[in-house]
Amino acid sequence: MTSASPRVDANDPGEPVGVRIGELSRRVGVSAELLRAWERRYQLLQPARSPKGYRLYAVQDELRVRSMQEQLARGLSAAEAARVARRAAPAEREPTPVETDAAMRHYRALRQALDAYDDTDAQRVFDTMLRELSLTTVLRDVVMPYLAELGDRWEAGTIDVAQEHFASNLLRGRLAGLALGWGQGVGPRAVIACPKGELHDLPLMVFGIVLNRCGWRVTFLGNNTPVSDLDSAVHYLEPQVVVLSATTSEPFEADLDGLRSLASRVPVVLAGLGATPDVVAATGTTALLGDPVTEAINLPVPRQSVATGTGS
Repeated sequence: MTSASPRVDANDPGEPVGVRIGELSRRVGVSAELLRAWERRYQLLQPARSPKGYRLYAVQDELRVRSMQEQLARGLSAAEAARVARRAAPAEREPTPVETDAAMRHYRALRQALDAYDDTDAQRVFDTMLRELSLTTVLRDVVMPYLAELGDRWEAGTIDVAQEHFASNLLRGRLAGLALGWGQGVGPRAVIACPKGELHDLPLMVFGIVLNRCGWRVTFLGNNTPVSDLDSAVHYLEPQVVVLSATTSEPFEADLDGLRSLASRVPVVLAGLGATPDVVAATGTTALLGDPVTEAINLPVPRQSVATGTGS
């Protein structure tokens, strides 16, 4: 999805990178006035300045806000929540040119190992990536491009089913390890699934892993989940959002009435290439059009799930 506020060009080394406070407010679901209060009172935000004097907020600022929201939901005062958020582990940030080069090197090594059915070397490459790169860089700049290329190569007939299954299953195991505990905590709840007929759920797992790192609790129902069968999960869990992903529009089009009914009870977000404007308009849902990592970072925490007091 395109940002409503200007973003400074990251390719210009003389410019800081970030978004303005209106865009930050949209992403996290907190008013600009409250964000300014948190910045002024608790030094929660640490904006850079553009050459024209605008405050520009980085990914670190966004994740500190999300951490503060989680602490507020636990019942801490604003002052206590801000102290916890400021002490949190260093937030994910934009990759540096050195990290980008490293990601490309690891990408080639991972591809070579998986093409050779070399489980040991592929696991080693993945371990090295997690040591050397941020999690968002690993997922956005290595895993997601590899999955896209894997699908293209399978469709083109340059790899066979055995190779595709080996690579997919190895990556599924690593993603499952990163997803451990993603349903725990006190943040807002997201139920994520692929609708009936959709089998490609690895991008949705990537989305859920990053969403959890941004403070959400994630309930993952996996692939081939009929929309009608979501009713019990929604009734029991009372999630703040349901996210459904499909690579084509057919799984969504097969149950427009069910999607429309579900969206009347809980916010429903459609993701993937299947989230066409026609499907979205017909079902009363919204769409995520960008890559899973960026969209997970940008998904705002619902206002009703977070205390908004500013007292200490």
